[in-house]
Amino acid sequence: MDTENNNSKTTIKNPINKIIRERSAEIVSGGNVFYNPVQEFNRDLSVSVLNVYFQQLLKERAASKKNHKKDTNGNSDDKNETEETSETTAITYKAGPKYKNGLRILEALSATGLRSIRYAKEIAGVKEIIANDLSRQAVEAIRENVKHNRVEHLIEPSHADAMTLMYLSTAKEKQFDCVDLDPYGCPNRFLDGAIQSIVDGGLLLVTATDMAVLAGNAPEACYVKYGSVPLRMKSCHEMALRILLHCIETHANRYGKYIVPLLSISADFYVRVFVRIFSSQAKCKFSMSKQSMIYQCTGCDTYTLYPLGTIKPNPTASNPNQVKFGIPTGPPVSEQCEHCGHKHHLGGPIWSAPIHDKSFVQELLSAIQKSPLDELGTQKRLVGMLTVVLEELDDVPLYYTLDKLCCVLKLEIVPILKFRSAILHAGYKVSFSHAYKNSIKTNAPASVLWDILRCWNKRHPVKEERMIDGTPIKAILSKECTRDYEFDNIHPEANPRSRKQALSRFQANPTPHWGPGTRATIMIGEDKIEKSHRNQNKKQKHKVQDSNANNDDDGNEPENEESQKSKQPKLDTTNTTEDAAMES
Repeated sequence: MDTENNNSKTTIKNPINKIIRERSAEIVSGGNVFYNPVQEFNRDLSVSVLNVYFQQLLKERAASKKNHKKDTNGNSDDKNETEETSETTAITYKAGPKYKNGLRILEALSATGLRSIRYAKEIAGVKEIIANDLSRQAVEAIRENVKHNRVEHLIEPSHADAMTLMYLSTAKEKQFDCVDLDPYGCPNRFLDGAIQSIVDGGLLLVTATDMAVLAGNAPEACYVKYGSVPLRMKSCHEMALRILLHCIETHANRYGKYIVPLLSISADFYVRVFVRIFSSQAKCKFSMSKQSMIYQCTGCDTYTLYPLGTIKPNPTASNPNQVKFGIPTGPPVSEQCEHCGHKHHLGGPIWSAPIHDKSFVQELLSAIQKSPLDELGTQKRLVGMLTVVLEELDDVPLYYTLDKLCCVLKLEIVPILKFRSAILHAGYKVSFSHAYKNSIKTNAPASVLWDILRCWNKRHPVKEERMIDGTPIKAILSKECTRDYEFDNIHPEANPRSRKQALSRFQANPTPHWGPGTRATIMIGEDKIEKSHRNQNKKQKHKVQDSNANNDDDGNEPENEESQKSKQPKLDTTNTTEDAAMES
């Protein structure tokens, strides 16, 4: 690090003096403000979603004005309609200029301001962006970066507590069209203010990086933070999305609002959701039927969802679409699992309605393949992931994984196309999930999946010594197959388009020492690598030091440096995806 020159009168504010470039934006950072290059995918996706959302918003505004101008007979004023249409089509929105009827965006936790700068330079139709941060040093960095990128006319730096700023923006004239929450860890404490400060029909973008909590490692902590109990299961990444959506929905319901998820993504070490917030006391009543509890077998991991509410048609002469709300009766499972005889864990509630709006995702995918969004740094990965999202089954919450199903029965793993073909030939639907490579998302009941594996066991039988009484293997495989399943004739729909075209569906770890990172730290360069080395096996190193100190206290001679080094655990210089998620 450079030292300050005593003869110079100016103080060097940025001793490291690094210029970080990400597509259209450049930030000057001295290493004291958080930046993580792995989240470029997150920023690229957010830019794309906001562009498509604004185009959708323009159509809704035009349709609303057109309906408003109709007279009581249902006729429209042709002259006014023509003027309105010509006025709308006359404006061509571009990224960079300021528009009076454009988007007003709040980035509540802005750090370096990189995301806000990219929004200003890459989103067509921006009115104003508030780049806020609680750190005075971060706000100074935002001002410097905004000036460096020449977007002062669009971005207003703000030094305030994010919650206070949002609570002060609840008046209709101060509300935001879009609120972006990307905190370090859990976003729960920001949700209440965000929902109150967003306009009716506005877009809320939320990231959660505390995946260890959401994935079931600390169910008591997850209940405190999100109001839901997670279960340790292979579909934990999709469950994390559904827990976050449930949390947002419960916050919205308090104010007579409800959510409509546009896109929900599990990527790398975080989950990211894009939801629209609408106001309607009547539609809030449907929220109970969109939440479900989960029963998970402790032996074979079979799960069953149980909605909190039911909806039945109750048509009347005055309103043929009227429905009746009710409460379900009785648990959907018996005390012991019908497949293996073990007991159940109970988790939830989680969001059990669709987590994507397929029409919006289709528009988004089309936009990403056209200029200027086709030049995004992670465009190939965006296309691959969104294609898989379009292929996902809408009405099937959660998923099984083929490796876990076979592991329960100690079977030789079935080739994925053969297993999917067996399900399809049996008359059910099946798809992958964007959250896991070997996922099996299907409307087939669990009894059919176990029956398919019994059929596979005839071809590749389990060793007899594994058939122990009281185990799921014995309980499931001792039953007879109800029918024969077709494995060899590959079904035409077994291999989806995303897999045929070898799209970039599931991202590998992009760099060594990859993960969620540390607060207020530049996650690039040599500093990051040194810190990773220093922090690895930290607990083990402390144990060695404590034991050496205890030996000294007992009167034993201290070991020499060479013997201490030989007894210390070796540092592993690689990080896996699971380890990185656990660090958060």
